[in-house]
Amino acid sequence: MEMNELKGIIEGLLFASGDDGITVKQISDTLDIEQEAVYHLLEELSFDYEHVNRGIGLMIDEDVYVLTTKTEHSAYIKKMYASPHTSKLSQAALETLAIIAYEQPITRVEIEEIRGVKTDRPLQTLIARSLVEEKGRKDGVGRPILYGTTSTFLTFFGFTSIEELPPLEHSFNQDEMEQEANALFDQME
Repeated sequence: MEMNELKGIIEGLLFASGDDGITVKQISDTLDIEQEAVYHLLEELSFDYEHVNRGIGLMIDEDVYVLTTKTEHSAYIKKMYASPHTSKLSQAALETLAIIAYEQPITRVEIEEIRGVKTDRPLQTLIARSLVEEKGRKDGVGRPILYGTTSTFLTFFGFTSIEELPPLEHSFNQDEMEQEANALFDQME
């Protein structure tokens, strides 16, 4: 592989690692290249971020590399997070929210068992919009996080307590479940 291609792959790995970051060893093992080559490529990426009009930078903390936004753009980032979210929730987020609302407190794995698919992104969206929050830890192996709805959820839907949620029939198929969830969330539009 050529150096530019490797830099692109490393940039992708940095992005995918998110806030956890990634070590030189992890990159070296993943790409099957020497650690010295990884250090060199990271230096080139860092130089590119610093000397080209880019919105991201590379932070190093105890040999863990993390992509970050540039501090000179912080005012814009704060403004973005301060503005109300006007975009609609995805179908996956709506399904996840309905499951949490009716089954809380519930773990991510339990949500995924009900939905039948991964729930990481929809769950993060709901947390970012303050509709869902951590409610503690479940006793057991790994002590997984329990999730539940927030007071923002109640306020948004005009409820004073979670007991005001419309009752669900327990004998319904997938289409009926989607219709119930859509009826509940039509208020969001």
